[in-house]
Amino acid sequence: MRYRNKTINLFYVPALVLFAFFVVYPFFKGIYLSLTNWNGYSHTFKMVGLSNYRNLLADKNVGIAFGNTLVYGVGSTIVQNVLGILFAVFLNRKFRGRSLVRTVIYLPVMISPLIMGYIMYFFFNYTRGALNDIIRLSVVILMLINSLQFVGISMVIYLAGLQNIPAMYYEAAEMDGISTLRKFFSITLPLLMSAITSSVTLNLIGGLKLYDTIIALTGGGPGYDTNSLSTLIYRYYFGGERAGYASAIGMVLFLFIMVVSNVVMRAFQKRQVEL
Repeated sequence: MRYRNKTINLFYVPALVLFAFFVVYPFFKGIYLSLTNWNGYSHTFKMVGLSNYRNLLADKNVGIAFGNTLVYGVGSTIVQNVLGILFAVFLNRKFRGRSLVRTVIYLPVMISPLIMGYIMYFFFNYTRGALNDIIRLSVVILMLINSLQFVGISMVIYLAGLQNIPAMYYEAAEMDGISTLRKFFSITLPLLMSAITSSVTLNLIGGLKLYDTIIALTGGGPGYDTNSLSTLIYRYYFGGERAGYASAIGMVLFLFIMVVSNVVMRAFQKRQVEL
């Protein structure tokens, strides 16, 4: 038995090696580079300590990108989960064409965010976009595009959650004459809390690191108007040749996402109801 356990443990080795090479090493390398003035190309650079992090506090572009990142993250999370629950409740019923509707809603998830951005570019182009003359809220537009593309993921999570709720709760509520709206808030939502936790956490992380759609649709916008922290890292690293500074922004973004996602996840887990 002990020999068997040792053999099974050997199967973890390839995964651990890949994890160390692609996650652990880049992470600590990023911390190291964030303490330097490396330009991304030169073989020589020097340590500058925490000056990159101090400069973040006075960088107006970082402030704009941070605000945009919050809009992308929080806004996308709210829109995706509200629509996801509504779609799931509607599509949990039996009707003709239900599978087709589910497929249509989920289909955008299978499209690359970069491709989705280029498709939307023709509608919201700054100079020739069909709708941009009507709507000039670029950050909100990007948030909505990201939400509508990935709402299918939330829908699938909530459909799985709805199908795990025992029908007897709804039958008992009907016998008591409880309205449909009351059943939704008193039965469906509390028993969906585990699904809500998963969906909100995934949506929040995805929104806070939004990159592809912004690059495809606006390239960061005129100046730095629509940049997220992710796209700002790209612009500083390659466009500004400030790799050390970009690494510092990356570390801040990583810590911010880690802290926020854990706080949100724990807050929702406390409200979960076991079936």
